[in-house]
Amino acid sequence: MRNPKWHRDEIILALDLYHDKNLGSIDSRNPKIIELSKLLNKLPIFDNKPDQQTFRNPNGVTLKLSNFKAIDPNYGGKGMNSFSKLDKEVFEEFSSDIKLLNKIANEIKKISTNSVLSKEIANIENDDLSETDSVKEGQVLYKLHKVRERDRKIIDAKKKRVIKEKGELRCEACNFNFETTYGELGKGYIECHHLIPLANFQENKVTKLEDLALLCSNCHSMIHRDLNISSIIEFKKSIKT
Repeated sequence: MRNPKWHRDEIILALDLYHDKNLGSIDSRNPKIIELSKLLNKLPIFDNKPDQQTFRNPNGVTLKLSNFKAIDPNYGGKGMNSFSKLDKEVFEEFSSDIKLLNKIANEIKKISTNSVLSKEIANIENDDLSETDSVKEGQVLYKLHKVRERDRKIIDAKKKRVIKEKGELRCEACNFNFETTYGELGKGYIECHHLIPLANFQENKVTKLEDLALLCSNCHSMIHRDLNISSIIEFKKSIKT
């Protein structure tokens, strides 16, 4: 069986190395390429690696970097034309913001080498966003976002503060109240959304109550379709009344 196609996170890491001015020659013996190969094998993304010997090995990483040469308009040579649609998409997305690319890549590295976080992320089930590679910042940061949304201790603290201040739990976007609609069944229920944009996520950042918003299920699902929305005020502009 063949190994899975390269994931967006992996392409981000490879592209970050491609833009490293100190990379040196694109060769499977390059220590930086060997180091990236080892990191790609640690990412909490793929459970199934049919061919462990060849999975993201230095030869494969070298080929991926050579693919970028074929996409790069600033490269004078030819490069390898076996690049994927996603390779080209990610290359073009970050072509005007290499600093953001580097920032995201560094956080993916930190998270993936943190054994505790890496295990928690691996336990988060895939959804439409993670499976379709549609989150610009990649699956690792997206799943860390979901891990922090499920931190029971901070969620309970947020709910307690809101009940103390307002006497009830309502969706901060559409004002929906689960208890009003569902009675005793809905008492105390509401979902929690982490407002920090994925590009600003940090492996060691402690979540504050101010980083969280209480939302109904519908609003929470909708705001996840654009995780760069960093405030409920901004999100409410999309709600048609």
